[in-house]
Amino acid sequence: MGSLARSESGLPIQPVYDAGTPAGFDADAKLGAPGRFPFTRGVYPSMYTGRPWTMRQYAGFGTAKESNERYHELVGAGTGGLSVAFDLPTQMGYDSDEAIAQGEVGKVGVAIDSIQDMRTLFRGLPLDKVSTSMTINAPASTLLLLYQLVAAEQGVPGDLLTGTIQNDVLKEYIARGTYIFPPKQSLRLISDIFAYCHRELPRWNTISISGYHMAEAGATPAQEIAFTLANAREYVRAALAAGLDVDDFAPRLSFFFVARTTLLEEVAKFRAARRIWARVMREEFGARNPKSQMLRFHTQTAGVQLTAQQPEVNLVRVALQGLGAVLGGTQSLHTNSYDEAIALPTQKAARLALRTQQVIAYETDVTKTVDPFAGSYFMESMTDEIEAAVLELMQAVEDRGGAVAAIEQGFQKSEIERSAYLISQEIDNKERTVVGVNTFVLDEEEPYEPLRVDPQIEFDQRERLAALRRDRDNDALERALDTLRTAAQGTENVLPAIREALRGHATVGEVSHALRDVWGVHVPHDTF
Repeated sequence: MGSLARSESGLPIQPVYDAGTPAGFDADAKLGAPGRFPFTRGVYPSMYTGRPWTMRQYAGFGTAKESNERYHELVGAGTGGLSVAFDLPTQMGYDSDEAIAQGEVGKVGVAIDSIQDMRTLFRGLPLDKVSTSMTINAPASTLLLLYQLVAAEQGVPGDLLTGTIQNDVLKEYIARGTYIFPPKQSLRLISDIFAYCHRELPRWNTISISGYHMAEAGATPAQEIAFTLANAREYVRAALAAGLDVDDFAPRLSFFFVARTTLLEEVAKFRAARRIWARVMREEFGARNPKSQMLRFHTQTAGVQLTAQQPEVNLVRVALQGLGAVLGGTQSLHTNSYDEAIALPTQKAARLALRTQQVIAYETDVTKTVDPFAGSYFMESMTDEIEAAVLELMQAVEDRGGAVAAIEQGFQKSEIERSAYLISQEIDNKERTVVGVNTFVLDEEEPYEPLRVDPQIEFDQRERLAALRRDRDNDALERALDTLRTAAQGTENVLPAIREALRGHATVGEVSHALRDVWGVHVPHDTF
């Protein structure tokens, strides 16, 4: 007999599971009913039997005008939720005409420099009817306020706006790198966003605490959940320290996870994550509102598992990944386009990705019953084992002083890098099969013409910025930025000051620089 199979998290998988596994299983305590504590079976009683998850497509490339055209196509094709990708300068709080932005404008997402770009991005879209998710972190407050201002110009009040800002800066220090301010100041800004949205945008999800990027960097499913929930615990503590009541902000917390091709473990991962978070919120933070105890999450299929070789095979991978997310109880889903390993997706590829979700929703039977895996010998065993592994890692973070202290010690980053190295070795040694890469390869790949970004975009953004700076009231703007600096030096909420500066045509970069003037920037400890 060969060696025992192992899951992505390194947990043993038995060839057969039968009665008695898991030992002493208490269905009432471990599962409960769907929509009831501890939410193992899903956060809503009826889940998809009433309506399917929100089908999101991640778009945003080049110019705001091009992205707006893509959004109209997606809404016309049946997309109920839009997801915005921003270019790297926007993510880092720089304007398109700054030297550091050269060569990056419009490349990995849309360039948003001011309220003018945001108007163009959402022109003609029903902002009171679509849900908008914005993948933005360090400058999340600025982009959200631009969205609110544009919606108000369209006559849509804040209490009708629905969507999510990622706003998860702690994972940037661990896995991604688009941070600006030091961790303490980043947590202060996040607490300000919680308080502001509670008053002004009550239906908005104020943070999407993300394990996706850690998984893309090489985290195992157990690491993905553990480090994400450890970060979430830190955000809750920061909000409580700022004087907020847990049941005022916790119902608007949401999460963002990956769905890999290892479908069964992914389903178990999502179920374990819900159970752990429900107990943390009720037992550790005293949350009384059931909505505060719910782990609601968006899922994206695993970009890191897409291959440039034989890219059409990615259609199969994405279908399996999407199915795992649905069986795991996601609230919204983005399916990657099959050509994303090569370049930004073409229009046809993006439409196929959406059609993948629609086939799962309307042509399969997985939406006809809630949590069909409940009670499975294997699924309940794997859910318990992942839960135990996650709790052990969360305790390791706590033993180092919490998420921020562990980040400063490099703990999470080093654990993920070790996992990524092992995966790379397994692929190189053919211990891990990747179809089309190390097995079932073609001698000659078919030609593929990827979508390319026009370098004219950067020139045009610079021209628009020059006109904006020339035509606005710069004296009034400087007073507004001084007001923002004063707010940042004190303890008042900085978002109203940011909003007024943006209303006066401040740029994303100018707002970020004003905060940099007061708060400084984060310099990682391993920088030489």
